[in-house]
Amino acid sequence: MAEPQAEQTTGTPAAAPAARPAAAGDGEAPAAAGADGSATVPAGTGAAPTAHVNGAGPADDRRPGATTRVPTVVVDGLHVVYRIHGAGTGHGNATAALRRLLLRQGSPNVHTVHAVRGVSFTTYRGEAIGIIGSNGSGKTTLLKAIAGLLPAERGRVYTDGQPSLLGVNAALMNDLTGATNVVLGCLAMGMSKEEVRERYQGIVDFSGINDKEDFLSLPMRTYSSGMAARLRFSIAAAKRHDVLMIDEALATGDRAFQKRSESRIRELRKEAGTVFLVSHNNNSIRDICDRVIWLERGELLMDGPTEDVVAAYEEHSGGK
Repeated sequence: MAEPQAEQTTGTPAAAPAARPAAAGDGEAPAAAGADGSATVPAGTGAAPTAHVNGAGPADDRRPGATTRVPTVVVDGLHVVYRIHGAGTGHGNATAALRRLLLRQGSPNVHTVHAVRGVSFTTYRGEAIGIIGSNGSGKTTLLKAIAGLLPAERGRVYTDGQPSLLGVNAALMNDLTGATNVVLGCLAMGMSKEEVRERYQGIVDFSGINDKEDFLSLPMRTYSSGMAARLRFSIAAAKRHDVLMIDEALATGDRAFQKRSESRIRELRKEAGTVFLVSHNNNSIRDICDRVIWLERGELLMDGPTEDVVAAYEEHSGGK
């Protein structure tokens, strides 16, 4: 894996680096999964571990008959910080802004939010990883950083292939019809015109947009939020992705659509991709994912088998 020139790197990881240990007293939560896939918990997080780390990581498994797994995403000591400009920051005052720039002075009314704190983990081809945590714990921020949409304050992200964040890669426009958006969304993901023609009807049928009326001929601004989300998922799921990240998309639509979505995610896994799923529905996490990452206040609390991590999260949150 080549040394990146910037904090956010898209490349081909040759092997998964060891998780970066947090410096003494810095409050960061190092993340690592056990060699046997067991859950691990950083010291001082307050969560009880279900197993311990024992031996080399999965990518270094030298046991007879062991198969070396291919890493797809390596997150190494990632920090993401938002800077929020409050009132009185000099917006509209070009002289004041230029003075701060030249003197390298920060604005006195900028609030910083440390959304992701020292998170490290490695994912592998064929995995479906759930990301859970309370509201504001950094789940969506983490996905955006992996997708390259947010810069890292510190740390690095390596990816094998192009990550696709559902709802971003499909370039849907409210003033255009659903039919036009299907074509544009597929082209935006890199499909050829021939591929779009071949998959068009399957996308429409999967979304269920036309089950009751001809909504495809209407502008997307007339769609409900659920209908728009279903169409986005249907477009994104029509293509095989190296890394597909789904943020709460399965919370929309009826149960029949959720079942179709879960089935499609399993197919994507079989096609050697990696799937991330952010959801507050623990049943969906249990049904789809074989590994779960638990974030709280931007720190990784637990990373391991689905049932172990979800059970610990439910105990922590009072069964929710």
